[in-house]
Parts: sequence; structure tokens; C-alpha cells
Amino acid sequence: MNEKEEYFRVGIITEAHGVRGEVKVFLTTDDVPHLKKVKEFHSPCKDGMEILHPEGMKQTKDRIILKFREINDRDTAERYRKRELYVDRAHAVPLEEDEYYISDLEGLEVYEDDRFVGTVKDVLQTGANDVYVIEKTEGGELLLPAIRQCVLKVDVAGGRMDVKVMEGL
Repeated sequence: MNEKEEYFRVGIITEAHGVRGEVKVFLTTDDVPHLKKVKEFHSPCKDGMEILHPEGMKQTKDRIILKFREINDRDTAERYRKRELYVDRAHAVPLEEDEYYISDLEGLEVYEDDRFVGTVKDVLQTGANDVYVIEKTEGGELLLPAIRQCVLKVDVAGGRMDVKVMEGL
């Protein structure tokens, strides 16, 4: 299993907005209310991670517009085009019971009745429930709905998921 990710991507700066240094951000998260509480965003740069401090946020139909303390004019804002924005794990959306970060699920070993089935390769987010994509040991993939009847136990720290594969899957 991979080490836990320290940062979670929440968006990508697409362009400058206006003349005061605001930027438009395409979101890669659906929790905008939580973003309004974030005090620091992190953005990869040649020296590691640059910290950006939000001073204001507006929401449009499919994007948000952010104003950062460090960006005060359009020319500077243009230099941030295509830069990704992250929040660190400590400031990510708090999880409820039986909720997991997708990056923590990827790489888990999957077992059914102590028989190794494969490894979680991806998580598909659908309307009704998530679907775990499991790369099977004998080849191919198993699409497993993330419901209590199929996912019996998740042990992120132990790198293991116990499942019951229902007939027809």
C-alpha cells in the first residue's frame, strides 16, 4: 500500500479574473462550503509547495473565484494559470464514520473469506454510491459497489479490505 497522501487536490487555477489579482478555479472537489473555511492552500512550484492565503471567495456556476493575499494584480495572477491547488490532510474535509479518502483506499489489498482477490485500483464516484475498481489477481477488474452488503471491513492502517462479492458481480 502507498503512503498516505499529505495533500489533496481541490482545484486548478484556469485564468486570471479582473485586474485585482483574482483567479478562476476549476474545482476537483464538491465540498465548496468547506473550502470557504480553508486558511491555506498549497500550490506546487519549482521550490516545493507555495502557501497561498485566501482573502475572498465567490462561487459561479461551475467555478470559484479566489483572491489570495499573495496575488495583487492581473499579471501576477496570469503566472498562476494551470497551477493546482491543494489542502493539506490536517485541513481536509473531516470524515464521518465509515468514510475514507479515495487516496487511502487505492492500493488496499482486497480479501473475500481470507482469499486474496486483488487490489483497489480506483474509486468511481457515481450518483447512488461509490464503486471500487479492484484489479483481480487472475487479471481483469471487479467493480464492487461500496455498500455494507459488499464491503465488510476497511482497515486503512493495515492495508486491507474485506469484502463479500455478491452473485452477478
